[in-house]
Amino acid sequence: MGNNKSCALSKELLEDLKLSTRYTEEQLHTWYQTFLKECPSGHIRQEQFEAIYASFFPDADPKAYAQHVFRSFDSDSNGTLDFREYIIALHLTSCGMMVQKLEWAFALYDVDRNGSITKNEIQEIVKSIFNMISKEAQMNLPDDENTPEKRADKIWAFFGKQENDRITEGEFIQGVMENEHVLRLIQFDEPQKVQEQLKIKKQ
Repeated sequence: MGNNKSCALSKELLEDLKLSTRYTEEQLHTWYQTFLKECPSGHIRQEQFEAIYASFFPDADPKAYAQHVFRSFDSDSNGTLDFREYIIALHLTSCGMMVQKLEWAFALYDVDRNGSITKNEIQEIVKSIFNMISKEAQMNLPDDENTPEKRADKIWAFFGKQENDRITEGEFIQGVMENEHVLRLIQFDEPQKVQEQLKIKKQ
């Protein structure tokens, strides 16, 4: 840990992260040291975050999805992720409780951050997800969800909403928890694998 204050994780932040995640004090200290080595400024910029995704998906176009994921984790909307935001993101996507993951998923789909989701926002996120899916995999999707528009329509229909209606966070979480089929439609598993690989890298 050392005596250099700039390289030490503050006691307040450490206690906060221990309460907010399942990570141990030792893990948090280790990741903080590695985080500072890779990001001396103490922050990850959106461009760096996009580059991480791009390195894991060389045959896809993850930029749009990475931008949305970054936005959902940038809790203070300052254009960077600090260590706390990074660790919370890591925890949510790798070992968070289902409700926590769905709260994050809602934040992902709530593009304008106004507390509700429109059909256009669902289409925007689903389109970015499709950019991550190989053409071969898309060909194997069911006929009623093999395009971004079809999948968005299918999600919207499940919630029983009219074209210009909105989905609240409570409706979103309850609906997805009650139907695993919808959970499959709204998510893309690979980013979770990216987070797992990043976690291994930090150890």
